[in-house]
Amino acid sequence: MRNSRQLRRFFLSGLTIVLVAVAVLLYVKTEVSKSTDYSKSLVLLRHMKQLNSEWELGILKQGIGLDTQSQPLADPFSELKGLGDQLDAAETSRTGDQSSAWIPSRDAYLKAIREKAKLVDQFGLHNAVLQYTLNSLSIAEDRLLIPLTKVKGGDRYELTRIAGDVYETVLSTMEYAHMASNDRADEVESGLGRLAADKRWLSSDIQGAVDILVLHVRTVLREQPMVNALMNGIAAVPVAARLDDISDVLSREQLQADVKNQRSRLYMLIVLAVLAVSLLYMANRLIRSYAEINRVNRALQAVNDGLEERVQERTNELQEAQSTLVATARQAGMAEIATNVLHNVGNVLNSVNISADLVNRKVRTSKAQGLARAVRLINEHAADLGDFMTRDEKGKLLPGYLNQLVEALDLEQQSILDEIGNLIKSVDHIKEIVLTQQSYAGVTRILEPLQITDVIDDALRMQSVALLRHEVTVVKEYGDIPILFLDKNRLLLILVNLISNAKYAMSKLIDRSGEVTLSVDIVDKDNLRIRVKDVGEGIAPENLTRMFAHGFTTRKEGHGFGLHSCALAAMEMGGALTAFSDGPGKGAVFTLQIPFQVP
Repeated sequence: MRNSRQLRRFFLSGLTIVLVAVAVLLYVKTEVSKSTDYSKSLVLLRHMKQLNSEWELGILKQGIGLDTQSQPLADPFSELKGLGDQLDAAETSRTGDQSSAWIPSRDAYLKAIREKAKLVDQFGLHNAVLQYTLNSLSIAEDRLLIPLTKVKGGDRYELTRIAGDVYETVLSTMEYAHMASNDRADEVESGLGRLAADKRWLSSDIQGAVDILVLHVRTVLREQPMVNALMNGIAAVPVAARLDDISDVLSREQLQADVKNQRSRLYMLIVLAVLAVSLLYMANRLIRSYAEINRVNRALQAVNDGLEERVQERTNELQEAQSTLVATARQAGMAEIATNVLHNVGNVLNSVNISADLVNRKVRTSKAQGLARAVRLINEHAADLGDFMTRDEKGKLLPGYLNQLVEALDLEQQSILDEIGNLIKSVDHIKEIVLTQQSYAGVTRILEPLQITDVIDDALRMQSVALLRHEVTVVKEYGDIPILFLDKNRLLLILVNLISNAKYAMSKLIDRSGEVTLSVDIVDKDNLRIRVKDVGEGIAPENLTRMFAHGFTTRKEGHGFGLHSCALAAMEMGGALTAFSDGPGKGAVFTLQIPFQVP
């Protein structure tokens, strides 16, 4: 009997030791998956996505001419490759070996950034040539016009006409550089044709200046499509998609590791349960020793304390990783907001450039030159001025000419002042667009008393030259709207974008003339509704739900930022922006509905 009891005790002791060993082994196994390394990998991925966004933002700035100094060529590629190496090392440390799913994702990412770096290098070369040519265009124009104005004799009408051809060609070239299209390219080619015909009226030295100007213009015609194509190619390189693939692989691996850990913990719980039963049995049947029970309890308490301490350490590490991820996501959001603001500023810059060029041309062709000639004529006859003005044929015409000149100078001054006023409004709108970015940081929007029809007319004025060039008719259907408290900055931003989109939607019409209808009325007593309707190319049904998504566009030269920023601005005002179309070729209607306050 005693031997049987000892044998039973020996068996239970051995079983207990085996169960403890299995439990320790399962516990160690649950520690193989390092969540901190996984969090580090996620931080690296966020940093790589942010760096890729900043890289594309720098390229966009260079492409639209806002930043001619930065060189977004080599450093981002090196940093992205270096971060990829760090991510590779972190995953090797976490899993012990590179998984079969991780290797193709990593190779696809490296291939994408190499392809993007190659396109960026080509973009840098062509964009440098383009920007240099655009900067040299005005110099070439001055070198042609200055000697042209000094030509003595000849047909002044022909010389004036040639100068006008030069102005029109340069203006068409600048417009083509800001928004390249086949129509603008045809306008530039037409101007070059007129200049080729005008050369026969000019001397050989002036013909050389014409050839230099033509060379610059043709360089713009050649390089601008290449720069646009390279920018589209860079945007199409799926670096972000490859990073998302890597993130998916890491998530699946971590999920698999978590499943294994949970299974190990379950087994460990089962083993611990069996172990507890064995210990209870030994305590009740064999040991029956209070001291032994206390010793076992103290050991279990020590193990429990150690587990709680490890859990607390892991919790602290995860909280730190979460804070880092939140900061990285916020920086990526700021890069997206900056891209939207740059797009909206670009819409207004065209109006600024046109106004500035009109003022420049009016000053260059000012009637003040006629006043100088009249004063010079008076000075030549200062000694016999009375006799000259009463008897000489030219002198008799001089008072009437001066009266006409005064009227012309008054009209010219008023025209220049009006255009400068338009220029100031456009510059103020750019400033307001930049200030509107503060709304995304939580700044309260500013409401002011406005007549909404005046705001719509301001938006039309900013697009007036482009609408006139595309022969677009504007129909106004304004209701009787009182003065309301509204956010002028956001309203003007939305209206400029919608009118610009309507203009481009009708740019390829051949069977009918373009017409955009703007209507405004009050619905539900406390909501203002503004609609912009065009008769253009329309919207396919599958695109209606994607029109306001960031980066979505149906135009080859578009970026997909305008409507996205408009939708955000409408939401900031507590309203909504919607689109409707009966289908391709049947036009579209964009409706903005926002709440208002009555003064």
